[in-house]
Amino acid sequence: MNPVIVVLGFVSFFTDLSSNMIVPILPLYLTAVLHVQVGSIGIIEGIAESTASILKLFSGWITDRTGKYKLLMFIGYGLSNLTKPLFALSATWGQVLMIRFSDRFGKGIRTSPRDALVADSATKEERGKAFGFRRAMDALGAALGPLAAFGILALSANNYRLVFWLSVIPGLIAVALIVFFLKEKKQGKDRKEAAPPKLTFRNLNRRFISFALISTLFAVANFSDAFLALRAQDAGMLPALIPLAFFAFNMSSSIFSMPVGMLSDRIGRRPVLISGFVIFAVIYFGFGMAKSAAWIWALFILYGLYYAFTDGIQKAYIADIVPEGQRGTAMGTYNAMIGIAALPASIIAGYLWQTFGPMAAFGTSSVIALLAAILMIIYRI
Repeated sequence: MNPVIVVLGFVSFFTDLSSNMIVPILPLYLTAVLHVQVGSIGIIEGIAESTASILKLFSGWITDRTGKYKLLMFIGYGLSNLTKPLFALSATWGQVLMIRFSDRFGKGIRTSPRDALVADSATKEERGKAFGFRRAMDALGAALGPLAAFGILALSANNYRLVFWLSVIPGLIAVALIVFFLKEKKQGKDRKEAAPPKLTFRNLNRRFISFALISTLFAVANFSDAFLALRAQDAGMLPALIPLAFFAFNMSSSIFSMPVGMLSDRIGRRPVLISGFVIFAVIYFGFGMAKSAAWIWALFILYGLYYAFTDGIQKAYIADIVPEGQRGTAMGTYNAMIGIAALPASIIAGYLWQTFGPMAAFGTSSVIALLAAILMIIYRI
């Protein structure tokens, strides 16, 4: 496998190890320590994720124009990994919002150049495998992060702030890998000057346009994973065990991501993506119906399967249908559209939960996901 892809895999591993020491416990910290309501958590997550995705549009354009993959990734990963420990100093939900905003700002800068570099470093015949490998490493780090958080909480009498501080260590390792080990190919002088990025489909083909629109609809269903932690607690799971549920979810994703990516190389991305949307719909309906912690454990494991069927596959599919030199912009446009949908997704979920209960939030998402799968079948993208 190309050494660039291997390095990027380990960068993703350590970054997600750092991030997912925080993700499973942040909503619990907000509700139990800062006494924040579920609706406010929806606002925090909606703004944070939308910021990240919209910024991917601009970083994608800069990537195509300059070819500065490494510089953009250094800035993005550095910003995220240096701001996350500041959660330890937060005392209000507004402060958490600003820190989460900064973290996702960094994610918005780094993701498009990283994905474009993966796409450009792999042949079409192995692109699913390459994205699957990066996703598997990402998920492995995301699995070990909650496990580390569980150990720290168990040894420190649920000291959330200590987890936040220690998360800086793997984050710094990720940044060091970019600085010292990532070797990007030399760029030629034939890159075209481009107008500033816009949310437009000009010069993009019909398949990409259709896929982006259907994926945006699906994104309205896919609200923040922070709600999964709250649902686990609501169903009776002990707060100290919730990081372990996220460990199970991410291990499942890590195990299945590369095999599913290779499957998409053989049978095509489209049937794999349709299956992923259907799996998501079934799982979210299950989260809405869950009556016990035992249900939650099973659903978290299956949730990792959904990620394996969609996350890396979506990006590999875009790389297939968009020519080199436009992939950063295409992925940035795609991510910006997903980001615009992420804001109402989490806000609506928070409102439905707070007003009508968790089944209303998860059930609505399940129906929207099924609709997206049906549209993928009808339009044969």
